[in-house]
Amino acid sequence: MEEMRQTGIQWIGEIPTAWNTKRIKYMATLKGRIGWQGLTSEEYQDEGAYLITGVDFADGGIDWENCVHVPMKRWEEATDIQIQEGDLLITKDGTIGKVAIVTNMPGETSLNSGVLRIVPIEGYSQRFLYWVIKSDEFWNWFNYKNAGNSTIVHLYQGDFAEFLYAFPDYAEQEAIADYLDVHCGKLQAIITELEAQLALLKKYKKTYISEVVTHGLNPDVQKKNSHIEWCGATPEHWEILRMQDIATYKKGPFGSAVTVDMFIEKGENTFKVYEQKNAIQGDASLGWYYLSYEDYRGLKDFSVAPGDIIVSCAGTIGKCYVLPDNIEPGIINQALMRVRIKDGFNKSYFIYLFDVALEYMNEKYSNGSAIKNIPPFSILKKQNISVPPLEEQDAIVAELDYKTALIDATIAEKERQLLTMQNHMAAVIFEYVTGKKRVKEVR
Repeated sequence: MEEMRQTGIQWIGEIPTAWNTKRIKYMATLKGRIGWQGLTSEEYQDEGAYLITGVDFADGGIDWENCVHVPMKRWEEATDIQIQEGDLLITKDGTIGKVAIVTNMPGETSLNSGVLRIVPIEGYSQRFLYWVIKSDEFWNWFNYKNAGNSTIVHLYQGDFAEFLYAFPDYAEQEAIADYLDVHCGKLQAIITELEAQLALLKKYKKTYISEVVTHGLNPDVQKKNSHIEWCGATPEHWEILRMQDIATYKKGPFGSAVTVDMFIEKGENTFKVYEQKNAIQGDASLGWYYLSYEDYRGLKDFSVAPGDIIVSCAGTIGKCYVLPDNIEPGIINQALMRVRIKDGFNKSYFIYLFDVALEYMNEKYSNGSAIKNIPPFSILKKQNISVPPLEEQDAIVAELDYKTALIDATIAEKERQLLTMQNHMAAVIFEYVTGKKRVKEVR
C-alpha cells in the first residue's frame, strides 16, 4: 500500500506522499462578466452570440437549445469570457457550484455574470479539475469557508481563487478523469433512471388522486357534464357546489398585526402562534412563538381549534394539516390559512380535492408564473366543485388512503435507492480526486 501523508486540510484529509496541494488561482485563470457590463435581459434576442446562464447547465455540459442570444458586440467587448470548445465553467450565483465542460459549441458564446470561466494553465488537467469541483473536496471547502452564514447565495470569485485542492502529476490527473468519466457515467445512468422512475410515480399518484376525486370509484356510473373545466363529466348524482359551500376560510393576520416584540416565552395563560412549518411538516408541536392573553384577545378571529385544517401559504404552498385534539390554544400567523369544514363533508376528502383544485386554479390564474400560490378568496370561494354524498366521500378517502400509501412506500424505496447511489458516486469521486484510491495504470 502506498504511503499517505496528512495534509492538515480539513476538506482534503490524507493524500499520497507524491501528491501536492495548491490554490486554484495558481493553476488556472478565473474570468467572469464584471457586473454584467451593463448587459440586461432586454438585449436578449433570437439570433447572435450565445449567452450561457446558470439554467443552461445540464448533465455536465450546456443545453444549447435553451440558451438565449445577445448582440455580437456583447461577445466582442469581453474577450476574457469568449468561450472556447472544452472550457470549464462553474455557476457562482443561484444554484451554486454547477459545473460543465463546453462541447459542441454552435457559435460564438459568452457568459452572464452568474457563470465563471476556468482555464487551467499547462500541466493541470481541465477534466481532472471538473471532477474536483463536482466532489466533496470542493463542497467541504465551500461549507468550511461559509460556516456560520445562514444564507449563502454567492460563490465569490475572490473566495474561489483561494480554493485549495490536491493533485498528482498531469498523467495521473488525466487517468483519474478517464476513469471517473466511465465509472461515474455508469452510475449517473442508474441515477437518471431512478429519477425518471420517481417522476413517473409522483405523476401517477397525482393523476390517480385527480381521477378519483373528480370521477369517483365506479367507472360505470351515469355521468353528466359538470361544466367545470378540470372535472369534465362527473357522476350524475354528485352535487355542484362552490368551495365556500363546504368550508369557511380565514387567512392569517397582516404581518404588522403580529410583531416580534409581542412574542413571549411559553408559560401559564400564553397562546401559541402556529407557523407554516406546522402545516408543512404535519406537526402541531413545532415552534416557540407565544402571545400574552391580551395580545391573543385582539387576534382571536385568527384562533384555531382541534379539527381545523391549516394550509401553508409560504414555503411549500398548499400543504394541509388537520390539527389534532391536543393542540395548544393559539392563532395562525400570516403565512397560514385556516379552513373549517362544514357538517356533511369529510375533511380528508376536502384535502384531496383542495390539492387538485389548487393545481387548476394556480395554472389558470398565475399569469404565467411557475410559482404555486393560494388564490385570492374572491376566486377560491367561488370555485365550482363536484361533490359526492358523504358516504361516498368516506369510501373515496378509504381507497385513496390505501392506494397512495402503497405508492408512497414505493416512492420512499426509490428515494432510498437514489440516495444510496448518489452517496456512492460522491464517495467514489472524492476518493479518487484526493488519491485515497488510485488508478492502477499510472501508479
